[in-house]
Amino acid sequence: MLFAQSHPVFDADPAGGKGLGALPDWDLSDLYPAPDAPELKRDLDWLEAACIGFAGDYEGRLATLDAAGMLDCVLRYERIETVSGRIMSYAGLRYYQNTVDAERAQFFGNCQEKITNFTTPLVFFSLELNRIEDAKLDALLDANADLGRFRPIFDRLRAMKPYQLSDELEKFLHDQSTVGAAAWNRLFDETTAALEFEVQGEPHNLESTLNFLTDQDRSLREAAARELARVFGANIKLFARVHNTLAKEKEIEDRWRGMPTPQTGRHLSNHVEPEVVEALRDAVVAAYPRLSHRYYELKRKWLGLEVMEVWDRNAPLPLEETRTIGWDEACATVSEAYAGFSPRMAEIAAPFFTRGWIDAGVKPGKAPGAFAHPTVVDVHPYVMLNYLGKPRDVMTLAHELGHGVHQVLAAGQGELLASTPLTLAETASVFGEMLTFRKLLAGAKDPGQRKVLLAGKVEDMINTVVRQIAFYDFECKLHAARRAGELTSDDINALWMSVQGESLGSAFAFMEGYETFWAYVPHFVHSPFYVYAYAFGDGLVNALYAVYEEGDPGFQEKYFDMLRAGGSKHHKELLAPFGLDASDPAFWDKGLSMISGMIDELEAMEG
Repeated sequence: MLFAQSHPVFDADPAGGKGLGALPDWDLSDLYPAPDAPELKRDLDWLEAACIGFAGDYEGRLATLDAAGMLDCVLRYERIETVSGRIMSYAGLRYYQNTVDAERAQFFGNCQEKITNFTTPLVFFSLELNRIEDAKLDALLDANADLGRFRPIFDRLRAMKPYQLSDELEKFLHDQSTVGAAAWNRLFDETTAALEFEVQGEPHNLESTLNFLTDQDRSLREAAARELARVFGANIKLFARVHNTLAKEKEIEDRWRGMPTPQTGRHLSNHVEPEVVEALRDAVVAAYPRLSHRYYELKRKWLGLEVMEVWDRNAPLPLEETRTIGWDEACATVSEAYAGFSPRMAEIAAPFFTRGWIDAGVKPGKAPGAFAHPTVVDVHPYVMLNYLGKPRDVMTLAHELGHGVHQVLAAGQGELLASTPLTLAETASVFGEMLTFRKLLAGAKDPGQRKVLLAGKVEDMINTVVRQIAFYDFECKLHAARRAGELTSDDINALWMSVQGESLGSAFAFMEGYETFWAYVPHFVHSPFYVYAYAFGDGLVNALYAVYEEGDPGFQEKYFDMLRAGGSKHHKELLAPFGLDASDPAFWDKGLSMISGMIDELEAMEG
């Protein structure tokens, strides 16, 4: 996922600790050598002048440009996007390495303010473009092939046309953004990064505490879950304030824009039709009984429990080997899986391991979770992990590296067209996971090992599909409820629990305190309604992988073509070469049937 904190010193020595080997750190010098580097000052000065010059040359006259003039305008705008993106990538990545470091936080905030101020004169661009008549704009795009390449950008801008505000209001919203959602995002990040947990007498941060929920020792899992609940509970009013404020801010802006639903903005940015998302959501919810409910009943029996508690959800199976997977082994596993699909994929991934493009260790102040950040097309992506040597961490590496490969391939589209809608952004990451899983499954030495691998993959898919759709339903309920008034933390807790029992099933009991576990999920804060993209990506990849397994001729090249397209094509156009169509409700059932088929195999092993 894209962007996902000295307090006690956590176990994160330079060698990685606990037999992980040497874990890589980012080398951000490919962006800028240092925060005070002359190159950074040069780019900030250029950006300020470029934005003023762009507005001076084009404001009030976009409608008068011919095709060649419009192309020059778009290319100048793209260059501004590239330079501003480079600056913010550098500031953001430094910040996420240590969000509790005051200097990094200040530098990030200052860069954010400067970029916002510099780019305010550009607000006219999309507004004026949307005032050009469709027929005239189409004629310009048809008249010049180089300009016509940007048609997807114009199409997305025009999709926003019905929701556009006056020029003055759009400039106001742009200017106040740094003290609006962006400020609340920072408060959330810095708060979660600074949280301290004590498990069995030892201090831990959020990431390492969550990691205990996958430990073989049930008492340790319980201790971690109860400590998470205690700390979340102690901070719940602050988290409720963050969610109340952001949901209300969104409601106000949506109302002014005339957005019909809280989800509309996300669907527009994802370039996906609301009915496609609803078909996905309905297919997954209808499948809860044959997916999560059925699987967790199996797991409850394997664990020998009358009822499972929430700290058992991601527990390893009793027959699973407890071992730490070193960094070098993890890299080799993923690289070999990629190479088995195509040597080209492994070649694209190789520099991530050797050139400081991955930051892997768990360190004080580091943001939790994992992400791949594309930065800008004339540099390269960076991957962040919190690697602790668990099998799931290997899958996370495969996932984020898939994003990285996708971003490298899409860079050829240029800054404006490289960015992929979130619904398609998860394609390469989930496919990379699937390749790694299939390689491990093919190497299983006995039925017990096969069972462990299958169960692990089913759990990952349930976490990606079932859990994320439950998250989506929670967000839908949260935003709907906030429209009626302020929500207490108890109100939000109740909404959270209303989707948990439905999605997880009767195998579970829910400990006191679990109702607060919505508090740490960053997607709710940073990217409302992002989460359905994971389920979309998983379903899409399951369908794609079925085509691959059927021996579709030329699959690898068609797959690379799809990744190279970046954001230049709609999902319908991208999937057509594979004979797939996400707008067909049966498409989602095809993807879900892969998960239920794995559960069928696990049930058969019990016979």
